[in-house]
Amino acid sequence: MAFTESTMLDLGTKAPDFSLPDTVSGRTVSLKDVKTDKGLVVIFLCNHCPYVIHVNPEIVRLSKEYLAKGIGFVGISSNDAEKYPEDAPEKMKEVAQKLGYPFPYLYDESQEVARVYDAACTPDFYVFDKDLVLVYRGRLDDSRPKNDNPLTGKDLRAALDAVLAGQPVSEVQYPSGGCNIKWK
Repeated sequence: MAFTESTMLDLGTKAPDFSLPDTVSGRTVSLKDVKTDKGLVVIFLCNHCPYVIHVNPEIVRLSKEYLAKGIGFVGISSNDAEKYPEDAPEKMKEVAQKLGYPFPYLYDESQEVARVYDAACTPDFYVFDKDLVLVYRGRLDDSRPKNDNPLTGKDLRAALDAVLAGQPVSEVQYPSGGCNIKWK
């Protein structure tokens, strides 16, 4: 599992549409189902990546807090489940239920959604404003497995607070880092 940083999709990009199966509910979920009139966070995740496992507690805390403030959230796994069976849809459902993800956890079997979002790693975070324009992409915070930095979600929180306040998000943004997406 080589450390990979996010590719930092261009700010101002309109949120690419998607329609994917939710591994928990079994429903098909699209962009219009998760967006809100305040904003949306799209997170590329997987089950087995130690970087995702490390930040999962803060992802759950932060998403619950900001869902209550009207921000939409969605998690997407695009990993090749044949080569990485721990990332298969039935395992995704188990992980989502065990951790209490308060958002849909979608499976991108074709990997097309990851490609149009230019996702490179897990976790990879994208924040879109009320008009579905990309205003933040990058890391949750500077905590990583094996460093002593606390999990705070400070980078993502700052972006979301700016979105909620109708203020510009700082253009000083740091890439996320973690395991590369497991391409077919």
